Amino acid sequence: QVSLVESGGGLAQAGGSLRLSCAASGLPWNSYTVGWFRQAPGKEREFVAAISWSGTMAYYTDSVKGRFTVSRDVGKNTAYLQMNSLKPEDTAVYYCGGRRRGSDDYIYWGQGTQVTVFS
Repeated sequence: QVSLVESGGGLAQAGGSLRLSCAASGLPWNSYTVGWFRQAPGKEREFVAAISWSGTMAYYTDSVKGRFTVSRDVGKNTAYLQMNSLKPEDTAVYYCGGRRRGSDDYIYWGQGTQVTVFS
């Protein structure tokens, strides 16, 4: 059974940092691109960052470039999203997703973790 579990969310002051983790089980993790998405209240889920199945390519939405870093540890079946210089507008539920190599669609999702940034 496939499972993605996010952790690491919480409260942070503006300018602070949090690191989210996405632990996977039940799938060949090193064959999946891992994406991070977020959904703020009243808004649609939006793409934040992704790291390729090989770990060699990373992608970011413009609003987090230079502040967030996505990484993965294949041996631990875990991906990370390091979030620095947090802003109140980063407040959202953050989800990780898995996209099979060669596919365009994320087919596996975690349950989400809440990130709240206060000024």
